[in-house]
Amino acid sequence: MSRPPADAEQSKRPDVFFNSRWVDPPAGVEQLDPAQLAPDFRAGAAHCGLKGGGKTDVGLLVCDAPSVSSALLLTRNASAAAPVRVCRQRVERDAVRAAVVNAGNANAETGEQGIADAWAMCERAGAELGLEASAVAVGETGVIGVPLPIDAVLSGIGEAATTLSPDGGMAFSEAILTTDRWPKSCSLRAGGVTVSAQAKGGGMIQPNMATMLCFVQTDAVVEDPAGALRLATDASFERITVDGQMSTNDMVLLQATGEAGTPLPAGLLETVLLQLALEVVADGEGSTRVCRVGVEGAASAAEAERVARAIANSPLVKTALFGKDPNWGRIAQAAGMALAGEDLEEIGADSIDAAELGEDRAEAELGLRLDRGEHAAHVFFSDLGYEYIRINAEYTT
Repeated sequence: MSRPPADAEQSKRPDVFFNSRWVDPPAGVEQLDPAQLAPDFRAGAAHCGLKGGGKTDVGLLVCDAPSVSSALLLTRNASAAAPVRVCRQRVERDAVRAAVVNAGNANAETGEQGIADAWAMCERAGAELGLEASAVAVGETGVIGVPLPIDAVLSGIGEAATTLSPDGGMAFSEAILTTDRWPKSCSLRAGGVTVSAQAKGGGMIQPNMATMLCFVQTDAVVEDPAGALRLATDASFERITVDGQMSTNDMVLLQATGEAGTPLPAGLLETVLLQLALEVVADGEGSTRVCRVGVEGAASAAEAERVARAIANSPLVKTALFGKDPNWGRIAQAAGMALAGEDLEEIGADSIDAAELGEDRAEAELGLRLDRGEHAAHVFFSDLGYEYIRINAEYTT
């Protein structure tokens, strides 16, 4: 993400992790304390001065198991930040043992010095943990175009290393926040394995890979971490938008030790990432509501995706969601814009279900039928209200 720390205090996270109407967790899932990490993982946090008020802004996560397999997905933004470039070029993405993160400075558009600073974070974390720097993934989030105060960050990494704990999941979650109103984290047990996860994101959300920052740890056996992570993100983080903006800093990391000797239960990873993705949308800067737009009857998968994105990112549709206005004409306009130049029959009210836009509910459904084929797509999006303008009009002042 590319925003500064929020001025307001973070809100308390929901007590129940799987709390969305669109999430159906596998049977037998036990929710643990979200601070508890999967076995053989520890995390910690420290304050180095990037955030005001003494809030933690450096997070450290490490796997202590004898071996770990991992997968790392990174933003496709052509103007990718220094930590993304370091992860692409110098980190062993299938054998990541640790992650170091700072919040408050994106270290993006900072040139060769930014690259050197991001690698220095890997080196310092590796030195503190007894690991090669190439085994450490680095993530950063905050304001773009500001040089990183690297000496302060490196000192913070050293301090964070002294706080590492198997119960450090919540401390890590809080350290990586910027404009987020609450930490997004979980720890679950199902089918003999444990999964813990932490995510952050509030603005600059329309991934073409994953979300802002997300970290997943498990003791399950995951034979193909990259394939499993891609499938899970395709069904979750790839389905969301807050403001149609792709970040320079997006990353998702999955680490699996296999120590439980048991594979992940079917659908568990997808369910965890979907709930985290929906929390990101619900926590969109100034957001008050989440909507799922479903498009059916498109001529191709690409067409269905294009129409769904056009509706989800339309300021007119998003403000109608905010105002609880079931104005179906705005949906028709956005769909027609996405299909400009096509031979399209008139889109009428009988092709659009916008009733829930006008209802007083936190999660709304919106449907459109095109009658052009058999393809479908859906996207989750947030409303657009006054608070989004305030946050982004003032974010560097």
